[in-house]
This record gives sequence, structure tokens and C-alpha cells, in this order.
Amino acid sequence: MTCKIFVRRKFDPTKFFPFMEVSRRVPEVALFPQLAQTMRNDKAVAGRIVIDCSSDRKHEMNRYGQIRIESRRKSEGFVMRHAMILVLALCSVLIAIDTAHADRKDPKLKLAARKGLDWLVGEQHRSGYWEANQSQYRVAMTALAGNAMLCEGSTTTRGRYSKSIAAAVDYLIDASQPNGLIGYKHDFHYTYGHGFSMLFLSQVFGEEENSQRREKLREVLTKAVQFCGEAQTPDGGWGYVSAKDGNNFDEGSTCVTQVQGLRACRNAGIPVPKEVVDKAIEYIRKCLSADGGVQYSLRNASGSRPPITAAAIACLFSSGEYENDLAKKLLKYCEKNIEGNSSQSQMGGHWHYTHFYYSQVQYRLGDDKWNKYFNTISKQILAQQNANGSWKEGHVGAVYVTAINSTILLIDNGYLPIYQR
Repeated sequence: MTCKIFVRRKFDPTKFFPFMEVSRRVPEVALFPQLAQTMRNDKAVAGRIVIDCSSDRKHEMNRYGQIRIESRRKSEGFVMRHAMILVLALCSVLIAIDTAHADRKDPKLKLAARKGLDWLVGEQHRSGYWEANQSQYRVAMTALAGNAMLCEGSTTTRGRYSKSIAAAVDYLIDASQPNGLIGYKHDFHYTYGHGFSMLFLSQVFGEEENSQRREKLREVLTKAVQFCGEAQTPDGGWGYVSAKDGNNFDEGSTCVTQVQGLRACRNAGIPVPKEVVDKAIEYIRKCLSADGGVQYSLRNASGSRPPITAAAIACLFSSGEYENDLAKKLLKYCEKNIEGNSSQSQMGGHWHYTHFYYSQVQYRLGDDKWNKYFNTISKQILAQQNANGSWKEGHVGAVYVTAINSTILLIDNGYLPIYQR
């Protein structure tokens, strides 16, 4: 007799797929590490594990430890006890892992992140959006703020920030246009909002339990991917607006925003044409300067930009590209030009943008690199926080900086697949 373990995969979250099959004689504890690791780190798992030890009863558990039991007929005995013990014990292991991880973080940093997110709650408009200075970047700010709250562990239905996240999702769904753009043509630099929205909504999609809402998200993201491909310039990049609206202008920062959004969609099971991503990666490669950094634009060889280079390597890492020659060149440049440079002016006024992406890179490089980097960067972030919980450096506005800094402080929670190791 065997005990079968199934998971839901993000490319088709409506079905279960075999994960492993073990003899019932195998001690339950032997399964815990592999199952726990799968729930936390497998980017393709859609938030469900099923332990099915008989034809009589099935136990379904999500990553929050909640159990749903489906009983096909009344049964008693060893098989039922075995399955229930396994599920309950696995829940305990997963909860213990999350608790142990959270307890390792400095309480001051956890409090700073909470204060930042609480401040964002107060800044959210009734319609569910946030905005930057001069009422700009409304869609982008909504996606970034919602994304920061996801990093805390809340979802659309659970957690301290569930209402804010749900309202943000509703706003962005409503902002989806017939042509696939998430946002509005009159938005300032609307491709930023589109890319960040793909990132945010794809993370929500993987955990969405309401079938109707999930299908709506699937529809929005599928159309968003299509728009992204159509908005790409012939050279493979993106500009502040679509290629058609911007006369084929493109530049590095909007390019990497689209690439990471596309990768997040692909991880969530949304079809993404390979040629669109391949063209974008080639565009980044063509923007490479002799010193290993990425310049602003293919048409504007104005020298390497540390912020765009950090964003470019984060996108490569998101795609699993750690060891290719391009990734190595970008990383070497970033280590030389970002680490140890702590001022806004040294990052061209884009310190927060730089470290939003470079923190993702450092986290993926493992604990040794991450701990050293985070120890330095977190102290700087903590020292700049205002008494009300916000951060206000830079020209974009407090919502932007607070969302970015909160994300950096929470990224090692490991809740979002796009940031996981």
C-alpha cells in the first residue's frame, strides 16, 4: 500500500499532479522536509498539497496550514489515522518554519516594515489606488504598494493587509483595458504601471481561492502579456509608452520592468511567448557597455547606469539565469559600483529603485551575501524612516519610497515566488 502526494501546479491550478509516492511504512517525519521545502520554494506549486492515502479520504492543505477534508465514504482505521497525522504534523512543521524564520529578524526591522505598511494603508484612496507626487504613476504605485503587503504574508483574504490588497487588485482589474494595457493611455509613463501590475497580480493569482476571481485574473494577465508583446519595439525593448505610441523609443528601466512582469506571469502559469522575452534579453545584451554595465538606451550611449544594471541582473535571476556570461558581467559591475555607494547622488537619484532590484539579487546569492548586504542596507533604511512610518526621500514621493523600503525589509520572508531562491 502507498501514500500518494499530489500538488497543484500553477500552469493548471485546477488540477492535481503527482509529486511523490511512498510506502505507508515510511515514517511520516521522513516526508516533512521535502514537502515543507516544496510548499515554500517550488515556484510552480499553486499553494496546495494533497495527501491521499486511500480511496476513502483526501486531505488538502494550503501553505497557510488550513485543511480541507474530502470524504468519499465513511471509513475508519489505520489509513485514515495515517493521513490525518501526516497532514497535522506537516502543518505544524510549516508553521514552525515560518515562525522560526520570522523570529530571526531584528524586531526593530519588523516594526519598521509594519509601520511603513500601516502608513500605506492610510494613504490608500477609497477606490483602491495609491499615487505618487502630482497624482502621477497611479497604477504603478498601486501595484508596488500591494506587492509590499504581499511580502508581509497577507493575501486578498487573510492577514493584516487583506482589505488593502483586495482593493488594490480590484482597482487594477478595473483598470485593464480591452487591448490588454493595465492602466490608462493618459497615465504618465504607463508601461511602468503595466509591468509592475503584471508582477503584482501574478503573485495574487497563484494564491487566489475564489474561482471566479481567479479566472478574471487569468483573463487580465493573459491580455496583459499580449499587450506587452505588441508594445515591444523592433529592437526588443520598451519605452515609457508602447512602441506605437512612442515612435519605437525604448530604454532600459521600462524594459526590465516588463521582463520581470512577464517572468512572474509565466511562473504563475500564464502563457508567455518565448520570443518576446528572448528579444528583450538580447536588447539588454546590446545595451551592455565595455565596463559591464547597462546603458540607458540602445540609441543613447551615455554610459553605464548602476540602477538599470541592478534591475537587469534581477530580471536574469528571476528567469533562472545565474551563470551565463551576461549575468556574470552585470554582477561584477554591480559589486564594484553599487556596494558601498550609499548616497542618492551616486545612484543618479535612483537609490531606492537600485536597491529594490539589487536586494533581490543579493537575496538569491545565498545567506552569506544576503546577511552582509542586508545588515548594511537595513540600518540605512531604518535611520531614514519618519515617525509616522513613511519614507520621503527622492522625487517620486513617499508612497513609492515606502513601498520600496518595506519590500526590501520583507523580501527574505520568501512569500512571493518571483523573489524566492
